[in-house]
Parts: sequence; C-alpha cells; structure tokens
Amino acid sequence: MKRLVFMGSDPIALPALEWIRLHARDHATVVGVFTQPDRPSGRGQKLTPNGIKLWALEHALPVHQPERLVPAAKESLAALQPDAVLVMAYGHILRQDWLDLPPRGVWNLHASILPALRGASPIQGAIVSGARESGVSLMRMVLELDAGPVLDIERVPIVEDDTAAVLEEKLARACVPLLERSLAATLAPQPSVREQDARAVTFTRRLRKEDGRLDFAASAAVLARRINGLFPWPGTFFELAGEVIKVGLAAAALDAVVPADAGPGTVLAGPGDGLAVATGEGVVRLLRLQRPGGRMLGAAEFLRGRPIAAGTVLPSASMPDLISPTPFRR
Repeated sequence: MKRLVFMGSDPIALPALEWIRLHARDHATVVGVFTQPDRPSGRGQKLTPNGIKLWALEHALPVHQPERLVPAAKESLAALQPDAVLVMAYGHILRQDWLDLPPRGVWNLHASILPALRGASPIQGAIVSGARESGVSLMRMVLELDAGPVLDIERVPIVEDDTAAVLEEKLARACVPLLERSLAATLAPQPSVREQDARAVTFTRRLRKEDGRLDFAASAAVLARRINGLFPWPGTFFELAGEVIKVGLAAAALDAVVPADAGPGTVLAGPGDGLAVATGEGVVRLLRLQRPGGRMLGAAEFLRGRPIAAGTVLPSASMPDLISPTPFRR
C-alpha cells in the first residue's frame, strides 16, 4: 500500500479526503497532512483551525502547519516517507526540492479545466467569465504555477444563478469520481499524462476586497456574473448615503425596458424580483442585499427596512480585471 501525504487548507478537499479514507485502501492511505496555521476568526478573532486540520485530528493523523516552507518543514515531510503527495488549495508554492521528494510525484487537484484559469481564484473566474462549465483537473505539479501535465479532468456544468459558493460545492463533489478513476494512476511508475496547450492558458489572481466594487456602466450580464462569482468572498457592494450595501445574488434582465433618461446606476420602478438597476446594457436585478451589521436578505425584505427610491443613482467604481492571458504581477 502506498503512503500518501495531503497538503491543503480549504474544506473543498474534504470529500476527496473522505473518499480516499473509506474507499482507496487498496491503493493508498493518508499518513499525514500539511495545512495552513490556525488563523484568527470571528468577532473575537480567536485562533481557529481550518476544516482540513479538524478532519486530520478526527482521524488521528499527524498535522504539520508551517508558516513558511523552511528546511525543517521539508524534513517533516520526508519523515512521513510519502510515495506521493496530493495537493488542493494549500496556500504555499512548493519549490523544486519539495516536488522531487516523493518518488511518485506531487499531484494537484486544481479547480478549473486546465489550461484555463490557472492561479488563485479559478472558481470565481469561471463564473465571472461566463463559462458554461468548470471542473477539477488532476495535474502533476511542476515548478511553474499550475502548468504541469494533466492526468484527468472531471467537468461540472455552471448554471445561471450559480454563486462561487455553489460552484465550489459542485467541484468538491467532482473530486470523488475523478479520484475513483485516476488515483491509482498517480501512484503508478509512469502514468499517462498530457501536456497543457500553451495557446489556451489564462490566469487568475488572489482576490482583494476592492474587487467587489461595481461599475453599473458595464452590461447587466457582466454585473450579474461578477456579483454571483464573487459571493461570498470578497463579495460585491455599492455605497449609498454613507452605507456600504453588500450584494449577494443578481440576475440580468437584458430585455427589460430602460427609460431613455435613466443612466447607468439608476434605480428603476416597476414589478419584478429584486432591486432593478439600469446598466450600460439592460437591467440588473439585485436579489439579495445586506446592510452593515445586518444579515443578507432577499431584496423585498431588505427594501421594507431600507427603502431605495426609484430615480436614486447608485455610484459606480472601476472593476479590476480578474482574468488575464498573461500572469498577473504580484
């Protein structure tokens, strides 16, 4: 039986880990976990372990939480004598000496259909870009970011009202059939992989809070995808009378009639779900809204407590690019 070390820090990997624990005993057993250190969380900013660490402790596995990948951390990995390492959403970039350590290599579950959407935010990038599908790619890691040869891909559809949270759940579940087909191959001496098409590469980047600003001069379709794609993190928002109003879900109404005198950002009267706002093309309906310190509410309930009159013009701000054909500068 092969020895497998897992490196990851996001609960997206939990279905994969649980499947390996319960169903992959003929191929491998997880002998240790590397994950990010406990971080402050909640209003009290108490140090809190992530879900991966909690899973490892529940199953009595050694847990390593290096802040940086110093030589002592590599020695801890070597002491586990892994045949292979499986990575998903770890948060550290592995150097070549780490990649060379396990004899069967280091394998990454990346949440996109490679070579598209390499980098830190592929789930958000898929929705924001208007993709009709996403997936999980099982890739052998190389030193260049997300550039290694691909062993297999499990694809999932993206529907119109998917948020990043919903798509993440789909991709978490998609790891299971992917590993059912391909885990054994990652542990083989010469697995059959294919190189990525360099002509089709795109890149994402780490998201920031300021990425949540909205430009109502964009089309309703672009705005709806951005709002849904950035929920729950970093979330989107607009400012109104000194308050930051968060938006949790939106839909584009491209065939809605926009009055000639209603510029982008103008709140429109009339029936329909959500707060209707004129855009550069069509109407975007903001379906969930949240005031500072409040809960995310359906638009109708929100507006009963915080009316926004027709004719109000919501301010716009530039929306930074989230996807690029070349790597983003750090």
